[in-house]
This record gives sequence, structure tokens and C-alpha cells, in this order.
Amino acid sequence: MQKEIFLKIARYKIILRLQKSYLIRYLNVNCWLSYQYLLKMAERSRYNMNRFLLILTLASLFFPFKSGAQRRDLMLPKGMKKVEIPFEYENNFIIVKIVFNDVFPLRFIFDTGAEHTILTRREITDLLQVDYKRRFPLIGSDLKTELFAYLAHGIRIKMNDLYVTNQAILVLEEDYLRFEEFAGINVQGILGADLLRRFVVKIDYRIRKITLYDPAHFKAPKDDYVEMPVEIKRHKPYLIGHTRLGSEDSTEVKLLMDSGANLALMLHTNTNTELHLPAHVVRSSIGMGLGGTIEGFMGRIPRFGLAGFSFESVTTNFQELSPDIDSSYLNNRNGIIGNQILSRFTVIIDYVRSKLYLLPNRAFKDKFQYDKSGMLLAVSGPNLGSFVILNVVPGSPAEEAGLRVGDEIKTLNGLPAALFTLEGIAKKMQGRTGKKIHLNIKREEVKLKVTFKLRDLI
Repeated sequence: MQKEIFLKIARYKIILRLQKSYLIRYLNVNCWLSYQYLLKMAERSRYNMNRFLLILTLASLFFPFKSGAQRRDLMLPKGMKKVEIPFEYENNFIIVKIVFNDVFPLRFIFDTGAEHTILTRREITDLLQVDYKRRFPLIGSDLKTELFAYLAHGIRIKMNDLYVTNQAILVLEEDYLRFEEFAGINVQGILGADLLRRFVVKIDYRIRKITLYDPAHFKAPKDDYVEMPVEIKRHKPYLIGHTRLGSEDSTEVKLLMDSGANLALMLHTNTNTELHLPAHVVRSSIGMGLGGTIEGFMGRIPRFGLAGFSFESVTTNFQELSPDIDSSYLNNRNGIIGNQILSRFTVIIDYVRSKLYLLPNRAFKDKFQYDKSGMLLAVSGPNLGSFVILNVVPGSPAEEAGLRVGDEIKTLNGLPAALFTLEGIAKKMQGRTGKKIHLNIKREEVKLKVTFKLRDLI
């Protein structure tokens, strides 16, 4: 009870330092108390930030759980050999809820492909007066743009019964990832492999649950799991798969196992002469990453094999790496395997023993879907309810209907666009070939009606 009271008080004091517009734009962290109630409390309160910091310090004296965890860096409740963490699955991203530095309830992407844990909202650590150790460059999603982040030590992260203290994280200088705009999801960071490597990690996509096992007490699963080796490099798992492009023999590829990627497969075409583009591809923004969109081609490969499992007609992103990139930095990988394939299994990663276990689930035989409209959308506005066209594929139904970059979608098949999520609209655009799509759009100050039919682009 004391802890809940102190945390509520702490949240009120934070709100004091923020204007309403700042709250809406930057601190969208799903606080446990309602937004309007917090505003009322903020208007009435006379406390300042110094008193907030004093309260936070006093509160720490009442938390024996936290002080014990500080001494050992990472703490499971006594006698527990595993921790179960529920997650949400939005737009093919795994999202977990955490409490950041005992104050902020945030949402982070669970990312086996990220070397470090990252906070995308620097204003949060600025507000908490976190001491940054140094500023250093990062490589952007195009593998050549230089971005910047700060190193912060001593961060506390709580997920269900797991409590981590003295965690080092990266704090982005700006919100380069822009998840809300490009993916339509409300997240404030990435939970990286620097934390996950301490456990045996089980991801059950079907029931939306992650289990972190103490490696000392983990026993290899029996049942129908298939075991395969993985290479752990810089805390990240790499596996071997086999691709078949056309009628030739399959090609062995090394892939980064990336639960932070909402794609099925990405192949770097210039890392192996046999990784050529298929006959039918579209040039497009094939994803989003650190610093913006990733440009390349979208197509399908006839077959992809993994640990004895086989997938047909797999939607695949094709990207050519910059010749300036040191391939050893990427561990000489040929591409990435993401959630659209991984989610067809229950996945267990044993970081300590370098093993991977896979168990197919009921989504295993689902077809790989892709957009049939030819338009890429970005989202903004209150409640992420404003959808603007970011890119139009040449020769697609969207282009033939006259849609342009910058057009704002107001209604979709007679319903207000604000009723949809970005993921919901994307699924509509993956519908039955020949299905009619009716849009009302706004182009500058002009309102237009547009109709087109969906068709296969790849």
C-alpha cells in the first residue's frame, strides 16, 4: 500500500513539470490513473520537482525488495526458477509492459535482434535527471546514416516479478524510430539482448506469454520440439536456413533471429551471388528502423527451409547492403528472420548453451499475406487516428486510382478512418483479390472519392 501511494504521488509531481500538449505528445505511457484525474491533481498540487525527488528518495527506504535487487543486479522472487511475462502482439511486434525507474509504466518492444536496451524518449530520462555517461554514434537502418545516443547507467526495470537494477541502456538523442508514425504502435523503447542473454527465453506466440528461465534450472523440452544450434554473437542469436529462388538448388543463409522485426524474411542480395531478385518484385519502403524507412524490394521466394520445416511462397524483403559496411559488424549474415515466420512456432532460445527449440503452432500453415493496394501509410494525430499516404508503388491499384503521397484518408469503405488502427487498414489491403476499396480522401483542401480493386503485386 505504501509503495502504491508513493508511486502515485511521484506521478503527480512529474505532471507538474509538463504542459498538457507535452503530455499528449510525449508522455503517452498509459498511466494507471486516468489522464483527466492526473490533470486535476496537477492543477491543484503545490509541490515542485525538488519535493518530488525528496519523496522518491524517502519512498526507496520502504522497499526492501528493491534494495536487495540492487545488491545482486537482477532479482527473481525467492524460490522462483522462472518468470512469466504476458505480452501484446500488435502489427507483428511483441510488446511488454515495464515500470521504468520505479516511476513510469512504459511499453517496450521485446527484441532479440537488438544488442542493447534502448529508450526512444529522452525527455523521460531528462525529467528524472538521469546522468548520461557519454554521447556516441549509432548506425541507422540504412546502414550508413550516423545517429546519436547517450549511455545511461543504473536504470531500474521491472517486468512482472522480474526486477533489474543497475541496467545500462541507450537513450536516443531524438526519437529516430518513430514507432507511432510508421508502425501505429505506442511504445517508448526496446528491450534488447543485453538483458535477455541472462536467461533461457521462451516465446509462446499463441497464448501471448514470454517465460524467462534461470539457465541453471532449465531442462531441455521433450514433447515435439525440434532442436537446432544457434550462434550467439554480441548477445544476438543467428541461425542457418535454406532459401530456394527459382528452380535451382537451395542456398544456405545465415539469418539474424529478430523478434523486433515485423517482417517474415529479409535477404541482403549482395552477400551471396545466389541471392538474386525473383521475377516479380515491387520497389518500395520495405520496413522501418533506426532513423527511418528501409528502401528495397518486396517479392516472394518459392521456398524457405528451417530445421526441417518448410514454408512456401514466403513474402521476402530484398535489401542491398552498402559496400562501405564492414560485413563482420553484421556477423557476415545474409539477412533477417522476423516475427511473421517466428510466430508460427513456440520458440525457446537457450543463450547459455547456444541452442534453439521450435514447436509449430496452429498458425504454422497460414499463408503469407502482403499488401494488394500499393500504398504505404503513416499515422499521426490524437489516438493515432489520422492516416496519410507515405508512398505509392508505381503501377499499383493505388497509383492507377490517382492516389498521391500526402493524401489523407478520411473514410474507408464508408467508415471513418479514425475507427481503424494502422494494422487494421493494412489487413483490409491484404484482402481478397478483386475486392473493391472505397476511399474518401483529403488532398490539401480538396475532398475526393477514390475506388480501386485489390490485386496481387508480388
